[in-house]
Amino acid sequence: MQAYEQPIAIAGQVVPRAPWWRVVRAWARRQIAAEVYGMPGYGLTLKGPSIEGFIAAPHEIRPAVATTGKAMMAGRYTLGGARMSIQGSGDPWNRPSPTRSFAIELHRFCWLRHLLTQGEDGVKEGLRLFLLWEKTFRTWTPFVWSQEVMARRLINLSIFARRLAAYASEDEAQILARSMAEQTRQLWRLPRHLAWYTQKATALVLVGCVLSGHVGDRMRKKGLRILPKALKRAIMADGSHASRSPQAGLELLYDLLLIEDALNQRGLAIPEYLEVAIERLSRFVRTLSHPDGSLCAFQGGESVDGDSVAPALLHEDKRPLALSNLPLSLEHGRYHRMLGRSLSVFVDAGEPKPGVLGYGACDHPMNFEVSGGRDKLFVTPGWSSSQSDQHGFRVVSASNSLTIGEGVILSPITGKFGELLHFTLEGLRYRIRSRRIESDDSGSLLEMEHEGWRPQFGLKHERRLYVDPGRDELRGEEKLIPVEPKKELAASAPYALRFLLHPEVQASLARDKRSILLRGPGGRGWWLRHDAKEVVIEESAVFDKGLPKKSTTLCLRGICRLDTPTRIRWKLSPAEG
Repeated sequence: MQAYEQPIAIAGQVVPRAPWWRVVRAWARRQIAAEVYGMPGYGLTLKGPSIEGFIAAPHEIRPAVATTGKAMMAGRYTLGGARMSIQGSGDPWNRPSPTRSFAIELHRFCWLRHLLTQGEDGVKEGLRLFLLWEKTFRTWTPFVWSQEVMARRLINLSIFARRLAAYASEDEAQILARSMAEQTRQLWRLPRHLAWYTQKATALVLVGCVLSGHVGDRMRKKGLRILPKALKRAIMADGSHASRSPQAGLELLYDLLLIEDALNQRGLAIPEYLEVAIERLSRFVRTLSHPDGSLCAFQGGESVDGDSVAPALLHEDKRPLALSNLPLSLEHGRYHRMLGRSLSVFVDAGEPKPGVLGYGACDHPMNFEVSGGRDKLFVTPGWSSSQSDQHGFRVVSASNSLTIGEGVILSPITGKFGELLHFTLEGLRYRIRSRRIESDDSGSLLEMEHEGWRPQFGLKHERRLYVDPGRDELRGEEKLIPVEPKKELAASAPYALRFLLHPEVQASLARDKRSILLRGPGGRGWWLRHDAKEVVIEESAVFDKGLPKKSTTLCLRGICRLDTPTRIRWKLSPAEG
């Protein structure tokens, strides 16, 4: 059965040429898997001893949305930014999902915690939906039984299995336990994939803690055997997630807290490496959290609100390894935090991650986010790797960066080839060099540069950000410096320097056309002044909770010469009065 409808190409989307050798290799692996796992009788190899029941129920602290669960009870599903109605048939599994992202969320059972907010009726509906799923997809299919989908499904089922079994008949409870065990055996057989390795280890440990008897014990031991290896590859020395995505770090932190709770329920010792990983991830998440508690939306993450971040950090101060002072920079993650009296500036000084860990990477060179007090002013558009039809958020023109002409530097591979290659970015890779100067008296200076525009225009982009704590100002300077003359090009090219505003920020252009008054929801005003040739206030969007949300972009435009340096200066300062 087709799990989802094929996406339609986005108008204006730049699609790079996929490297044929990687496509062939990925296609060959998929075909081999289909031949092996799809052969008649393969399901018999996943059978095992009967399971007595469920003996643990890890506590899920991710917030649940009751309105989502209520809508599902009425047959209205909103997942991954798409909608589907099952009123009448009551079966979401007998039809293609509207989008790939919807199908991912649906088959991962991410909706289960929302549905169970509806009390006894919600539990019964969750059990009914699982039994329908098991009847339809009990045999292997490439999408539904992939690591990307199956690992997270097992995590969600482990959390609520005992609660579902309480309303099930004896036969239905056995179906649930048997299905979880068979899926876990299949997950163990799948080759290691770094993008989903920690989810695989988490699923094995949680299912092993939840299922009773020798079956559960063997699965738990297998999971604990690979968990330290997975964490070593996923968490860098400063706590940054290996993908460089703050949201990926937050999700892994929630998973490790589930493992900790499950082991405690079973009366088992907590490994020291697990405590260290939780402490490091907590520091990473808190370092990249705005004053209002929300998370920066860098490198394939959404702008997660404070209510969704806070539960993961509630017990951080009670841990013996927790740090009281947060770092101003993450050396391995290559993020910086610059502070004024009320200004908070978060800067991404690293390149998008290549390879399998770059499944959610965004080409936003030298991007930054800014808060004035608790008001978020400049934000990142955000993205999610499940949103395979929203790749426009990933290119350089969507970020707080500078573009030349109409070109891009790196572009995501989309469509069928994109699925095979996990929607990675393709193009000529570049390096970002940075240097930070810190002074207690004079503030913070961050200098960065990259040569991503060199192949197209022969230019290097330098960015200097300076936070003056005394005046509570952020000053920026952009330079375009010729490094490789392009005789075949015109002598000049248009540039655009963009500032993406938070959806709740209002912008008013002053009469001099050189100043823009910004006012956040808290009511405090800020002036953005510049020396560019012109400024345009454009409609734009940010990615929020699975949907594009209308916002505004301030676009400073001008002409740069390709044979002489060009400089653009700007400043963000409090509005008097």
